[in-house]
Amino acid sequence: MNVLYEEQGEFKVGAVLARAPASLQVESPHGRRTKVKAANVLLEFEQPAPAALLAAAEAYAATLDADFLWQCCGDEEFGYLELAREYVGREPTPVEAAGVLLKLHSAPVYFHRRGRGRFRRAPEDTLRLALAALEKKRRLLETIAGWAARLARFECPPEIARLRDELLYAPDRNKPETKALEQACRDTGLDAARLLLRCGVLASPHDYHLGRFLHEFFPRGTDFAPHEPPAPPADLPTAEVRAFTLDDAGTTEIDDAFSVARLAGGELRIGIHIAAPALAFAPGSALDAIARERLATAYFPDRKYTMLPADAIAASTLAAGAPRPAISLYLTVSPEDWRVRGRTSRIERVPIAANLRHGDYDALNDAFAAGESRGLAFEEELRLLWRFAEALEARRGRPAAPPGATDYVFRVENGRVAIEPRRRGAPLDKLVSELMILANSTWGELLAERDVAAIYRAQGAGKVRLSVHPEPHEALGVACYAWLTSPLRRYLDLVNQWQLVAALEGRRPPFARNSEALLAAMRAFETAAARIDEHQRTLEQYWCLKWLEQERVAEAEASVVREGAARLAAIPLVVRVPSLPALAPGARVRLAVRGIDLVALAADCVWRETLAAA
Repeated sequence: MNVLYEEQGEFKVGAVLARAPASLQVESPHGRRTKVKAANVLLEFEQPAPAALLAAAEAYAATLDADFLWQCCGDEEFGYLELAREYVGREPTPVEAAGVLLKLHSAPVYFHRRGRGRFRRAPEDTLRLALAALEKKRRLLETIAGWAARLARFECPPEIARLRDELLYAPDRNKPETKALEQACRDTGLDAARLLLRCGVLASPHDYHLGRFLHEFFPRGTDFAPHEPPAPPADLPTAEVRAFTLDDAGTTEIDDAFSVARLAGGELRIGIHIAAPALAFAPGSALDAIARERLATAYFPDRKYTMLPADAIAASTLAAGAPRPAISLYLTVSPEDWRVRGRTSRIERVPIAANLRHGDYDALNDAFAAGESRGLAFEEELRLLWRFAEALEARRGRPAAPPGATDYVFRVENGRVAIEPRRRGAPLDKLVSELMILANSTWGELLAERDVAAIYRAQGAGKVRLSVHPEPHEALGVACYAWLTSPLRRYLDLVNQWQLVAALEGRRPPFARNSEALLAAMRAFETAAARIDEHQRTLEQYWCLKWLEQERVAEAEASVVREGAARLAAIPLVVRVPSLPALAPGARVRLAVRGIDLVALAADCVWRETLAAA
């Protein structure tokens, strides 16, 4: 005797070896023995063999029309054998009975299960809706297959192109466009980015990496929202100084300027002048909302996305040619020991005599160290500021930059990149960084003394964090450090500047220490700054690889940073080198560059030889 039974939603067959009142011992066609409850048995038969029954039943079920069977049923519950008898007009054979059972079971749209082997036909309205849904699903599957086929031929349907960024950076796997792209990727063996590059939807690997940043930070586009024009005050006193700035050639957000004057007693009056957008618009304004949403200017090798719109920058940047609104910190300094004898802060208009550029003035770095002169405008003022910066650094007991550290300047023009090393801690860099540290710590202390809330950058036990309380910054060697010197580029500096303006004017500051707006800005900035830094590293890595490709670098010197990884000597790029032998960090090696992948941001590098120590 053989049986057809149901187990965990599947139909199985086997030969009966033993029978008990409530169960049977059954051997499957593959020889596996199992205990089957008698209640699970749906059909007993002698012929054909168990394996042959299922095959024949499936073939018979394929000839049956589910719609016709549905029409043959009444509205009452029925067993599959009853329907089989009515369909064939006699006692059905085991194959016919099993075939009807399989057909009923495989058509849940037409027949609802009511127990083992028992069914009830679906109501007509329910069936009509279900069939419509099935037809819709069928058409959708055809559409997906059509899209996938076009993508596999490297033709991009407009429906896919419209969702390009979503499909690349935040795909919704329930959407048909996502399913089509995934199917095309499987068919072509390409990932989504490479496939869309082949289709022409992505112009270049650079657009792919930049697009990730734009999708995250500017999902509605990079245009600024409508806002009122900035309105700097016109009644500020004008300072009697000739201030100058020092920045890279492409800098438009000029935050800081300096002035140097000799006083009657031989002392120096050094001025640190910071752009004052806090005077041009107020907290809660449309411009504040823009800055609060963007939080910081994002700098990439070939472009930048400013925190403030162009009109707000133009109203506050320290461009040469006319007095500009600024907050000034004046220091009375003795040139004998370079100690600060007095300090005062003012809100005023500062005449900017010149915007100096590093490209024209970097020659002073070597000249200052050698005690030489280059005959440049404001050279003497810069020399005095550098000597003052040296004294400030010595008193802090902390170097402004790690010894021997190197920064790199990326310049991209017409798709070609130049990567230039720049030694950190050079005289011009040091004078700017030291004066900014002094201004930030001085104004941070002023706000703390007047119990005005501010956002501070604190560092202890090797960890850097933001805080609304004045705490030491051990790495800089200062008692407190509040960001205040980049209000055109960082939202936290702008918030702190509003607080500083209120403190200097003797009025109530806009933010209390427990203000949710203050705390929310601090939390949001930390998250945004970390993400912007990550995108910046990604795009710098892209341009480093682009440089290798552009310069057709076949071999490169590098230094080992860890097992299987080395840093190239010419550019700031760390590459994986699986063939690298076991060497101590810092060991110099020569690598062969066999290939560049601008999508995966990887270089195929192979160890060639270990070089002698420099």
